[in-house]
Amino acid sequence: MECIQEVRTFGGTQRVFRHASSSTRCDMEFAVFDPTPENSSLRPTLFYLSGLTCTWANVADKAGAQRYAAEHGIMLVMPDTSPRGLALPGEDDDYDFGSGAGFYINATQAPWSGHYRMFDYVSQELPGIVTTELQGDPKRLGVMGHSMGGHGALICALKNPDVFRSCSAFAPISNPVNCPWGEKAFSNYLGQDRTEWENWDACALVSETNFRGAILVDQGDADTFLEEQLKPEALRAAFGDAGRKLELRIQSGYDHSYSFIASFIGDHIAHHARQLSS
Repeated sequence: MECIQEVRTFGGTQRVFRHASSSTRCDMEFAVFDPTPENSSLRPTLFYLSGLTCTWANVADKAGAQRYAAEHGIMLVMPDTSPRGLALPGEDDDYDFGSGAGFYINATQAPWSGHYRMFDYVSQELPGIVTTELQGDPKRLGVMGHSMGGHGALICALKNPDVFRSCSAFAPISNPVNCPWGEKAFSNYLGQDRTEWENWDACALVSETNFRGAILVDQGDADTFLEEQLKPEALRAAFGDAGRKLELRIQSGYDHSYSFIASFIGDHIAHHARQLSS
């Protein structure tokens, strides 16, 4: 693992690492904000999963999350959204599929299945690196994300309650089996069997999970993707039917941008701090 960038911010350090991933079988990059780099103790750690077209840089540069992570003593880990530079057919043709659009699932269809295994990467490989090499506390891991990454955060927590103790999301793709973004990605990554798709949909997973924490979701009502792609009411209904804890906040006038995320990122990090300290 190679550190390719380091800067000082909010009393801590933000570093960017490049490493050879066993999950994606290519080099991957991720950023880490460490609020107390001189401290040898284990840190509660929060993974932030970004949305379509993004890299680790979007949240690192635009969300203002480091300030709040420093206040709560939380290490913030920001991975990429897909493998890069594999030269697979069609990999770079569309913004909502291939590069920048891994959807945090494990692909089963060729040629994607050899590399597009982002679920294993963010829920197993990267937590392993962070807890063995960067002083992340394996007993205090949380996950959050935006849009496609909100979907990723939800499925990571619901499928891995033994790994992640806390979860939140901004404008998640709540019911991907029933929206155009999800249908396009899942049909290509997973094939045409829609029952397989449900293994990667939070609305289906919530009835089966052992995840017990309260999940916080913020959604702007001026989001242009709200009705067609995001479907927060489907998530509310699924959690209600399953008797699981969901705090869904509809924020008046807010859209899908990082202006929305920056406005409420402090609430989300505080939510994780409470859950990871309990």
